[in-house]
Amino acid sequence: MTILERPRHVGPGVDRVDGPQKVTGAARYPNDFSHPDMAHAALVRATIAAGRVARLDTGAAESAPGVLAVLTHLNAPRLATGPSALLATPPPPLRDDRILYYGQYVAVVVADTPERASAAARRIEVGYEPAEPLLDIHDPRAERLPDPWGSDASWGDTRAALDDAHVVIEASYTTAENTNNPLGLFSTLAEWDGDTLTVHDSTQWPTRVRATLAQMFGVPEAGVRVLVLYVGGGFGAGLRVWPHVILTAMAARQTGRPVKLVMTRPEMFTGIGHRPATVQHIRIGATRDGRLTAIEHESRSTVAIEGDNIEPCATVSTAAYACPNVTAHDEQVRLNIPWTNSMRAPGEAQGNFVLESAIDELSHALGIDPLELRLRNYAEVHPRSGLPWSSKALRECYEVGAERFGWSRRVPEPGSMREGDWLVGYGMAGISYFWYQAPCQARATVRGDGTAYVRSAVTDIGTGTYTIMTQLAAELLGLEQDRVTFGLGDTSMPPGPQAGGSGLTAALGSAVHAACRNLVRAFLDAAAADPASPLAGCDLDDVAVTGGRVHRVGEPERGESYAGILAMRGLDELSADGDSTPRTPQEAGMAPAGPFGARFVEVRVDPELGRLSVARVVSAIDGGRILNEKLARSQIIGGTVGGIGMAMFEDTVSDPGTGRIANATLGDYLVPVNADIPDMDVSFVGGPDAFNPIGVKGVGEIGLVGMAAAIANAVFHATGKRIRSVPITIDRLLL
Repeated sequence: MTILERPRHVGPGVDRVDGPQKVTGAARYPNDFSHPDMAHAALVRATIAAGRVARLDTGAAESAPGVLAVLTHLNAPRLATGPSALLATPPPPLRDDRILYYGQYVAVVVADTPERASAAARRIEVGYEPAEPLLDIHDPRAERLPDPWGSDASWGDTRAALDDAHVVIEASYTTAENTNNPLGLFSTLAEWDGDTLTVHDSTQWPTRVRATLAQMFGVPEAGVRVLVLYVGGGFGAGLRVWPHVILTAMAARQTGRPVKLVMTRPEMFTGIGHRPATVQHIRIGATRDGRLTAIEHESRSTVAIEGDNIEPCATVSTAAYACPNVTAHDEQVRLNIPWTNSMRAPGEAQGNFVLESAIDELSHALGIDPLELRLRNYAEVHPRSGLPWSSKALRECYEVGAERFGWSRRVPEPGSMREGDWLVGYGMAGISYFWYQAPCQARATVRGDGTAYVRSAVTDIGTGTYTIMTQLAAELLGLEQDRVTFGLGDTSMPPGPQAGGSGLTAALGSAVHAACRNLVRAFLDAAAADPASPLAGCDLDDVAVTGGRVHRVGEPERGESYAGILAMRGLDELSADGDSTPRTPQEAGMAPAGPFGARFVEVRVDPELGRLSVARVVSAIDGGRILNEKLARSQIIGGTVGGIGMAMFEDTVSDPGTGRIANATLGDYLVPVNADIPDMDVSFVGGPDAFNPIGVKGVGEIGLVGMAAAIANAVFHATGKRIRSVPITIDRLLL
């Protein structure tokens, strides 16, 4: 059975299959669901960053109109801890009187309307015994966690190589805390029926929510159903089971009624994670002709007092360039801050800014063009393991991007290019993104009318999963796309991983690939029951699927339709399951490659006002096989907007004395708007990747990576000022 050799459905930029539902308002997000007799919950948050709750006066709230319950650490049921695994759940809420960060939940009020719940929550009086909080990443009192994930790497003799290098670049860089800020406010609706729990939740990982709720409340997983048909954005914020989800289920169980909780925007800033701040130090050694001899990259990032966050930044330097001596070290600093968490391109966004800025500094010191320096140190094989890449078209990314951008027109001397009163700068960055793929399961069914239903308990966070999996299943089953329905967002379906890490397309697509192959095999087995069938004796390699029929390769007339096989065997439908578990590099004999890319940026700087604007962005991306060019291009464009935000606007500002987030609204937290975004040029290069059967890589996050460095490098080219901290604000340009 030939698969994806001459695809009909994958590749073209077809429109989203869920587009009509979204534009007509028919798509139902978690906040759109309700139940008769539904109650509403409101949260009460701590107003200190460290200490204890000394007094709780809930009397006024309990006697307020419509109030059904007030839960605090004094009366909340004791829950078990959640599963201990990747992106673990925070400890059960309301478990004791300790306060670990400003905004921590100290009470939840349940009432018959959201307005009454919020009004009653404001009537709760809380007294505290404050303690001195740890809020500064440089605070010597703060606990440091050396390499908690085993991601540190070292080979060669980095110190000796740096001592012997002809040229050494050494610098420190900082990146600010960023907050995910999906447009849709996170919400949870929980309903108990005995020990059976149904939850609608804004999550990127339904099966993790199910497992966590089951373990915490001591009920079987089979009795917990999590539904999330659509998510109003996530960017990593929906990867954990946050305390508000647990509190909603707790409130529903305590009151015996369905309970709904919709977070406010300020609560989103403290309740669903944020990108940690980092301080990074890098030293790069090279010969005079631009050959890298050593890289030493150290990163320190923030983490909550009881938090865990797998976000190594320095490891970026272990896979980007060919270098014989490399040391990468990460550590975390525990502070009294809300939980840090994945935000689009975790670790890579911050680490790439440092590495690619330092490479640019090295190119200037050596007098070598920044693009040429990167090409001279191109990693033909994986730098640490020496294994060949499963695919790599980064060289083509450089070539195509530079040509489309017009990099050859760049005048090397900083400050030498102008247009009127504006200083013009050209900057670039290379991207070598990490590989990630988790196990996944899927099920495919063909019904008696010849239509197909394929499903898995994953989510579509706006990236286009509904669409590309419909395209893929149609291709694999030989059906038109309007004959295929893809289902997701329901834990009654086969379990799937999180929509995160740019790994869902490979994981889910490989599972769908396996399920569809197994389904065609099941139809062959059904046909084989009739010796007179034209498919009798055929194996998968002997057949192709087109037009709703299974037929011999090269002989379309010798076959049977799905509907005909089912009818002749008296079956209403036929189903098959499939799963995907990625091979190890050792098993495959190759290094699994994530996406690669190159960013080219033109900026304009007003030297008198310090105003910075991005004039052009060209992105060339190696994303493996592209299943839908239109949606993939949208992902790169969307990620680029986020990268501009990281580079120029976004900064979650906390009061240094109290830990209160000072800009916890979209009116105060700056994000790029249409006027800040130029036209963008996106090209895809390369071909299918060898590490999975459908040849794909994820492109959901690489669109953000590289933008901060490319913009900072362009600012240096325009002004001669090297900015080593993001966001790049007016005050930094005027200094």
